[in-house]
Amino acid sequence: MLDPRLTPARGDIAAKHLEGRVQAARFVEGETFVIGANLAPLREAPAADAVLLTQAIKGEIVTIYDRNEEGWAWGQLAADGYVGWLPEATFVKFGPDPTHKVTAIRTFAFPGPSIKLPPVESPVMLSLVKVVRDEGNFAVTDEGLFLPKQHIADMGHIESDFVAVAERLVGTPYLWGGKSSLGIDCSGLVQVSLHAAGIECPRDSDLQQAWLGRALDADESNNLQRGDLIFWKGHVAIVRDAATVVHANAFHMATAIEGTQEAIARIKASGSEVIAIKRL
Repeated sequence: MLDPRLTPARGDIAAKHLEGRVQAARFVEGETFVIGANLAPLREAPAADAVLLTQAIKGEIVTIYDRNEEGWAWGQLAADGYVGWLPEATFVKFGPDPTHKVTAIRTFAFPGPSIKLPPVESPVMLSLVKVVRDEGNFAVTDEGLFLPKQHIADMGHIESDFVAVAERLVGTPYLWGGKSSLGIDCSGLVQVSLHAAGIECPRDSDLQQAWLGRALDADESNNLQRGDLIFWKGHVAIVRDAATVVHANAFHMATAIEGTQEAIARIKASGSEVIAIKRL
């Protein structure tokens, strides 16, 4: 059965490539755009108060299949295949191919070559930009924005330790559906950290459990290694070392470092047992 989270199909409309596999009143070819906003909310329904499913980051590709008269568009993100509703104002037609990515957890884009100027935007980690020239300590983008050179790297850059990326996000407020330093959830933390390290990763914790790594047996589970992933129903944590994990969670309402056994006991007391431990 096709996963509705990853399948651009509704009763009234579906992607053309799904014809013969799903039922819909009509099938359409999608139109591809790029996210132009710093963060674009992908929602369950075309309304600002609808559930936030995930977020798209500046530079991500999205295929749009439907639009309504209230400024919402229904489509699918290319990076992880997630389907939902985006505000039309958050995506634009393709421009020049990006040359760099933001590597800081968050940076500022200035209108000129001075940190004293009021920032125009605040791009988050993994945002993609086209750099056209250098000016002093700044990289100038094709949009005329000035980014600190220390906060970007070329497109080929990958982080060597995805756990270290997660650790840099400690203290980030918990946000259901979030995937940036402005707000993040448990599976968003795993996805962003792995993407920074050049590793493909689905969006939700159940998909991550199914697709990532290999399951550890009982003996191996007693000898956890940095980078192992511990899964509960609806939750995931990243192992830092033999004694601690880092995870975005609603108990702390933040990304926090916690003792592994303390986290397991606390979550068990709330009614959820560990269901898998995976090693990448």
